[in-house]
Amino acid sequence: QLQLVESGGGLVQPGGSLRLSCVASTSTLHYYTIGWFRQAPGMEREGVSCISRFGDSTNYADSVKGRFTISRDNAKNTVYLQMNNLIPEDTAVYYCASIQSCGQRWFELAESWGQGTQVTVSS
Repeated sequence: QLQLVESGGGLVQPGGSLRLSCVASTSTLHYYTIGWFRQAPGMEREGVSCISRFGDSTNYADSVKGRFTISRDNAKNTVYLQMNNLIPEDTAVYYCASIQSCGQRWFELAESWGQGTQVTVSS
């Protein structure tokens, strides 16, 4: 039922920044806890960050902690992922999806995946 669309990816140099957006097709995003995931070619999908329904709880993968910030604006039906100090290892397709909670092992269950947006960090 929930449809999500990711955008904001692109090509940036190491040390640069991008802000990804995850937009819901209807004005019901506040019902959902959202996670950001990424997958590089030949690699397993990795949970990057999550945010609870009203933004009071967040979690981050160790690999992005201190560099990425997740936020949401339910009035705009949008979840954001601010990505700073990007490194080549961040190169991947980034997806958002609905998850059950933003607690322990939050990344294990997800649904309503978006189509993804490509992030490439390269000189």
